Amino acid sequence: MSRRDDAPKTQQSGLSGILDSLAPTAHAVLRIGAGCLFLEHGLVKLFGWITNATPVPLMSLMGLAGVLETVGGVMLILGLLTRPVAFILTGQMVVAYLMVHAPQGLWPIQNKGELALLYALIFAFLATHGAGPLSLDRLRHRRRP
Repeated sequence: MSRRDDAPKTQQSGLSGILDSLAPTAHAVLRIGAGCLFLEHGLVKLFGWITNATPVPLMSLMGLAGVLETVGGVMLILGLLTRPVAFILTGQMVVAYLMVHAPQGLWPIQNKGELALLYALIFAFLATHGAGPLSLDRLRHRRRP
């Protein structure tokens, strides 16, 4: 949750008021949507899910990526340990971009690295803002004395 969300709310009308009221839901949709899509990438790497691709060897960099994507995707969907998970996944996407895409060309549109960079930006947002109100993280923090 951003610092702005912690400040006292003033009544806003019109589009700003509507969008402000939707912010917690939008935060959850971003987190859950990114988690679902990332989980798909992991399941394809580990099991060839949907695409019938040959699974990658578990004890390889691609296998590690598949585990991070599968476990990380589930954790993001649940909103569980979101900040540390998103921090790790941000690093994974930066490394993937530098190792796989950057050698293919300077620009992301040229080296097909847009998705890796977009994931890195989303995960950096989640690492800095947390899971949001619709998450297991929020429930865990509510129950603490």
